[in-house]
Amino acid sequence: MHDLYQRFEHAVDGLADLTGYPYRDRSHAWLERLRVNLPELRTIEALQPTAQLGYLAPPSARATVEGGAEITDHTQGAAAIARECRASPERAAEPARAALAAAGERGDLRAFITLSDLAAIEAAAAGAAHRLRAGAALPLLGVPIAVKDLMSVAGFPQTNGSGGPTPAPATRDAAAVARLRAAGALVVGTTNLHELAYGITSENPHHGSVVNPRHPGYTPGGSSGGSAAAVAAGIVRLAIGTDTAGSIRIPASCCGVVGFKPTFDVVPRDGALPLGASLDHVGPIAADVADAALMYSVMAGQPARTVRPRPLAGLRVGIADHYFFDTLADDVAHSVHAAIDLMQRDGAILVPIALPGVEASAALQFVTVCAEATDLHTKRLREAPETLGADVRVRLEIGQFLPATWYARAQRARADLAAMFATVMREVDVLVTPTLRVAPPPSGARTARLGGRDVPLHTAVVALTMPFNLTGMPALTLPCGHGEHGLPIGVQIAGACGDDWRVLNVAARLEALLPPMR
Repeated sequence: MHDLYQRFEHAVDGLADLTGYPYRDRSHAWLERLRVNLPELRTIEALQPTAQLGYLAPPSARATVEGGAEITDHTQGAAAIARECRASPERAAEPARAALAAAGERGDLRAFITLSDLAAIEAAAAGAAHRLRAGAALPLLGVPIAVKDLMSVAGFPQTNGSGGPTPAPATRDAAAVARLRAAGALVVGTTNLHELAYGITSENPHHGSVVNPRHPGYTPGGSSGGSAAAVAAGIVRLAIGTDTAGSIRIPASCCGVVGFKPTFDVVPRDGALPLGASLDHVGPIAADVADAALMYSVMAGQPARTVRPRPLAGLRVGIADHYFFDTLADDVAHSVHAAIDLMQRDGAILVPIALPGVEASAALQFVTVCAEATDLHTKRLREAPETLGADVRVRLEIGQFLPATWYARAQRARADLAAMFATVMREVDVLVTPTLRVAPPPSGARTARLGGRDVPLHTAVVALTMPFNLTGMPALTLPCGHGEHGLPIGVQIAGACGDDWRVLNVAARLEALLPPMR
C-alpha cells in the first residue's frame, strides 16, 4: 500500500474535481500542509474506537455555584473598580476612559481592531448609572472590558480578524457580552486575533500581528492574542476570549495572565462565529483568578461571585506523567514541578494517573476542526478566497480532502476519550499539567525545539490544551514562573465537567502560594 502522503499526492486533484473546487493550481500548497499533519492523519487512519457514533458535541453540563464566594468589601481588582463606581456613579466612565486612553497609547501592540469612542463610553456609563439608581445590582459597574473580535458587539463591526470589506456595525450583542453589559461593564474595544480564530500565533495579515507586551519579539499566542495582550499590558483587567484547541489558555500563558475555558456551553456561544462548533468555548482572560471568576460568573448567568480559596489539605491532584510531562522544555518542567510542590506542601495529595488514549488527541482535534471549519467557510473559499490569509486559506482548503469516515471515527474516539477522563476524574479532584510544552517561541517561528529536535509549532503549543476541548472539561492556566529569557510559563488546572468553581478555587489558592509574578 502506498504511503498516506503518496495517496494524497495522487488524490487531491481528483478530490478537488469531486467537490467542484476551482483552484486546482494550489495543490502544492495543500500537499505541503498535509505533510505537516501526517502524524495526526496516520493516527486517525489506524484508530479503532469502541464507542458508537452519537451526538457529536460534548454534552452540556451545568456548573455548580457551590464553592464560589460572595463579593465583599475587601475584594480587589475588577470588583473594587465596580464598588468605587457604585459609590460614585457619576464617575462610572472614568475607568473605561482611562483604558481607552491606554489602548490608544499602546497601539504598537496591535491588541485592538476597533476601539470605542469616548461619547459611546460616556453614554453607556450614564445609562448604567441610571439603572443603578433604579435598583439594579450592577456587579461590574464601570469595569472596562475588551471583547475578541469574533463576537457580536452592538456598535462595533465584527471582522472576525479577517479581510474583505469592513462589515457594518453589529446591532446586537453576543449573549456573553450582553450579560457583561447588563452587569455594568463598559466595552473599550474589540481585540485582534488569529484570523477566524484558526491559528495559535495571532499573526494577522489584515490587522497586523499582535505583540506580546511582556516580551516583544516572542509570540503572544493565539487565537485570542489581542485579548491576552490587552490584559497583560494593563489596559483592561478583563477580556473575552474563545477557545477551540487552547485559544484562551495559550495566549494567556504566553502573556503571563490568567485564562479560563469553562465547561462546554456553560457560557453561551450565541453571537460568536464558530470555528469547530463541537469544540468551541467562550471564557475570560483576566489579570488574576478572582477577576476571571467574577467575569465567568456573570457570563455564565450565575449570581456574581468570586473565588473562595482554601488550603489544599486532602485535595487529590492527578498527575499524568505520560503525555503531559514526558516531553517538556527544561524551564517548563522546573516551573510546573515547583508549583506542584507548593500544592503538596499545602496539603494536596499527589495521585499518579494513567490516561490511555490521550496521545491520539492531536489527531482527533485536527480531523474534527478541519471538517467543521471547512464546512462553515466553504462558500467563502469558493467565492472570495483572496480575502483570506495564506495560512488560514490552506487550512480551510485541506478540510475538503479528509474522508467522512475519518471524521466519524474521530467523534467515536472522542466519546472513548471523554469516558476515560470521566472515569479518571472519579479518583481525583483536579488534574495539574503544564499549559504549553515550551515557553513562548520567538515571533514568526514555525517550529520549536523539544527533546533535541525541531517539532511543528502546534505540537509544542497545542498538545496539552486540546484534550480538554475534545472532552468539554473546564481548564485554567495561570502564570507559575519564568523560563529562559524571563518568558512566562503557565500551569494548567483541569476538572471534571461542571466542576468549574473547584478549578477556580484551586487555582486561586495556588496563585496565592506562588511568588508574585513580575
